[in-house]
Amino acid sequence: MPTDGKKSAKQREELDKKVEDFKEKFKTDGDHLVHHVFPSKILELEDIYQSLHVKDAATYHTDLNIPVPDPVLFYNNDTSEPERKRKKLEHNNDDKVEDIAGTKVQILPNGPVPCNKRLAGLADQIKPYIQELIDHANILKMWITLLIPKIEDGNNFGVSVQEDTLGEARQVESEAASYLDQISRYYITRAKLVSKVAKYPHLDDYRQSVRELDEKEFISIRLISCELRNHYASLHDIILKNMEKIKKPKNDNAHQNLY
Repeated sequence: MPTDGKKSAKQREELDKKVEDFKEKFKTDGDHLVHHVFPSKILELEDIYQSLHVKDAATYHTDLNIPVPDPVLFYNNDTSEPERKRKKLEHNNDDKVEDIAGTKVQILPNGPVPCNKRLAGLADQIKPYIQELIDHANILKMWITLLIPKIEDGNNFGVSVQEDTLGEARQVESEAASYLDQISRYYITRAKLVSKVAKYPHLDDYRQSVRELDEKEFISIRLISCELRNHYASLHDIILKNMEKIKKPKNDNAHQNLY
């Protein structure tokens, strides 16, 4: 029985050591992010933002490979029209519809309609930055949380600085996650509009709506790159200005203000 107690105590010590190492890693990672990663991300995103010009938005639309079919001719009920010819005209449009799993599917003459590959390329370029910002904001949250001292009476201004910075990191993480949702909604919306073009190919308004959506998405991606840059810059700025209070919230200087 004592042997089991010693073994259990040793296991607890090992677990405690692993948890402490885990916490120390966050503290090291937080410092590294602020001093090394954030500056490089600010510059990278600034380059992307400057490379996307508003005047180029119209050039990011790709024409749909959905042709405008010939007008459908309607005949009256004149019985002089040969029966075989009337049936061929009546079923002319049915040749392009196929029943798949009980659903009527329009078969397009030029095959599948591809997505806008240029915009998809821009989205693929910006998504890693969004995902990285989410991870970096999460690391910052843990870093600051682990630096918060135990609750005591008095001299809590440094803790309020930590909490304000923590709130900023939370907001950045939430907004960055919304950018991913925004990109995915573009594809769903475009697919619905393209399906309308396939169903009503004679209506130019549906085709124009796809063009407008593509231009809007280009502007949106450009704005996302700007916002990502701003998030990195604001986090970097507020943390550097208040680094002393974030790392050592309890000291004699209780009157320093948060920038």
